Amino acid sequence: MKLPIIKHLSNFIQENDQDYVIETIETLEALTEVPSLKDEELDVIGELISNMYGAVEVDKMIKDGMSQKEALNTFMGRVLGSIDN
Repeated sequence: MKLPIIKHLSNFIQENDQDYVIETIETLEALTEVPSLKDEELDVIGELISNMYGAVEVDKMIKDGMSQKEALNTFMGRVLGSIDN
């Protein structure tokens, strides 16, 4: 996951609508079922999906009253905490 991408997508959600990102996630998930995709291509799609899910989570925190900076830091703290465990 890349924080600058999650931040950019979070801004996109705030300016537009979360549905665009959700529909893109669904499309990318459907693409992962193409049998001819190489591992590297699946890795890229997986990275995009995880960044988009991260932006959706950050957006939820912002809607619950956190600032964007606080939401991003909280989210990345959870991610890093789960990696350490």
